[in-house]
Amino acid sequence: MKRKIVNIPVHVAIIPDGNRRWAKERGLEILRGVEKSAKFSNIISLLDEADRLGIKYLSLWGFSTENWNRSKTERDFIFELVFRSIENLKEYTKKKKIRFKHIGRKDRLPIKVIEALEDFEKNTKKNNGLNVQFLLDYGGRDEIVRAVNKILKEGKKEINDGDFKQYLDTRDIPDPELIIRTGGEKRLSGLMSYQNAYAELYFIDTYFPDFDASELKKAVEWFSSVQRKFGGD
Repeated sequence: MKRKIVNIPVHVAIIPDGNRRWAKERGLEILRGVEKSAKFSNIISLLDEADRLGIKYLSLWGFSTENWNRSKTERDFIFELVFRSIENLKEYTKKKKIRFKHIGRKDRLPIKVIEALEDFEKNTKKNNGLNVQFLLDYGGRDEIVRAVNKILKEGKKEINDGDFKQYLDTRDIPDPELIIRTGGEKRLSGLMSYQNAYAELYFIDTYFPDFDASELKKAVEWFSSVQRKFGGD
């Protein structure tokens, strides 16, 4: 019997881990795992399923602030994939009314990538379908530090939780309710450090190149079975 999904998370965030291990276990160059994950068919299958399930916000972490420690060859390969993916997704997002937003720093990425991200965000701003957040050059601690520096620059002496959220990259986005990490590791690595306080955590061994629509559905089914108390009874 199929399990009925009665509680859909509004915001799902995914930590797509395991690209390198997926490639190594198959005797391939490590970049092939990243390439497989970024295939157009892989991306739209997840977006289609998220939309079908009724998820309103889907966040995908593409490149962390710590990933600058990787080789220039790998970094350049990832940035080129991002640029090509944006180009490939333009017609799809237009058809599906998807709204795109870049989360993360905007001062260190290649100029052509920044311009492509800004243009993509601008051109989808009025869309009212699935909201897709792509985290590029993002780190949770870095986001908090940047927010604090903005507050200090404005000379504020005291703020509350609601005020603070307005200085985060996710200021107009609800906190994640479900965080999925693929690849078997059981940590968040700084994903939305301030926003993840009440997120349900779902860890699976499946490497991200093999994470498909059926895996996303399983994660949402699991979420639907969780009794969330938020510190109460």
